[in-house]
Amino acid sequence: MESVGVLMTCPMHSYIQEELAKRFNLFKLWHFPSFAAFAEVHGNSVRAVVASVKVGVDAAAIDSLPKLEIVSTYSVGYDNIDLRKCREKDIPVTNTPNVLTDDVADLAIALALSLFCRISHSPRSNSAPHITPKLSGKAVGIIGLGRIGWAIARRAEAFGCPIGYHSRSEKAESGYKYYSNVLDLAAESEVLVVACTLTPETRHIVNRGVLDALGPKGILINIGRGPHVDEAELVWALREGRVGGAGLDVFEKEPDVREELVRLENVVLTPHVGSDTVETCMAMAELVIANLEAHFLGNPLLTPII
Repeated sequence: MESVGVLMTCPMHSYIQEELAKRFNLFKLWHFPSFAAFAEVHGNSVRAVVASVKVGVDAAAIDSLPKLEIVSTYSVGYDNIDLRKCREKDIPVTNTPNVLTDDVADLAIALALSLFCRISHSPRSNSAPHITPKLSGKAVGIIGLGRIGWAIARRAEAFGCPIGYHSRSEKAESGYKYYSNVLDLAAESEVLVVACTLTPETRHIVNRGVLDALGPKGILINIGRGPHVDEAELVWALREGRVGGAGLDVFEKEPDVREELVRLENVVLTPHVGSDTVETCMAMAELVIANLEAHFLGNPLLTPII
């Protein structure tokens, strides 16, 4: 398959770059000033795109690659891939579910612990008292009880936390308390975790009303997508003490982070690293490559979205 042209949209883990280069004719979009500039030179050579949560493919990009056959994203999320255009052109799309579930769930709990224990603001000596609340026993509300949401719930249960959730439909088999309204879930939560898929309906699902319902003792954790949260409202809520704290791994306008968030002491920030462990990066890479190889060999895709 060395002659098959594959385009990576942005730098990813070195393992996937090396393995793709061994198997395919690899192009790197970041070596060009724009997608249009790349397409003008190499558009007819690309049969596959490897995207990520950082750089996807829109309708114009898809149209600029006339021989494109498949898009495989190095992520679970695919909101930055134009699925309508892919369906229109009969281009399959794959992602990397399951393999990163544990890592993202681990980070959600780590962010909550860091906020409650004030780990990132701890004094470097024992001269000052350091009294903090504990995570154990806190009511945890989860927006989105999919694979990752469920994994977060199981971890929170180990801390003795009662679990509530909001999702498109009730999942009675979970045994957790279901809330059909996000406001009600936030009002009953001390830790509110965003773990749902980004859709037009879930954009700014955490707004001023939800933040006020969460309240001055509540903390917000977002390991979903940045646009789930109205960041301007979050900044004001944190400044005014209407929300106790926030742990964010994703941001509304990535890769940019609001300077106000960086300066606030009741905020813990990580640079979208929920799945960035060595083991998971390699597992995600293997799944991307396996989907590409399956497609070009005429075999069923492993994790198709469409």
